[in-house]
Amino acid sequence: MKLQIELLLIWVLNALALLAVANFVPGIHVDGFTAALIAAFFLGLINTLIRPLLLLLTLPVTLLSIGLFIFVINGLLFWFVGSILKGFLVDSFWHGVLGSVLYSIFSWALSAAAAQLMRPASK
Repeated sequence: MKLQIELLLIWVLNALALLAVANFVPGIHVDGFTAALIAAFFLGLINTLIRPLLLLLTLPVTLLSIGLFIFVINGLLFWFVGSILKGFLVDSFWHGVLGSVLYSIFSWALSAAAAQLMRPASK
């Protein structure tokens, strides 16, 4: 039960992070909280299933670019999700790259804050 609550909390926090990104980046549009929840779900699904395969296939390019090609992969996946969902739109590849970087930062910050708040108090 605790794991399910944590997963739901992370999902909601990721949706909030996506709404924040839409407010910071003019080329990213989210129609509302419901659209953000759906987009956060699909971003998580694609990052779990497709991203590892892409990282493996592009490993030589990633190594030659000293890891910078990962930004390209993240931006492409962010842009891809924005192109297949209604209510979540990413205008261009570069907006996708910037959006994916900010989404990662906001999501990490919100998850870290939630982990601190949910941590049992020490005596």
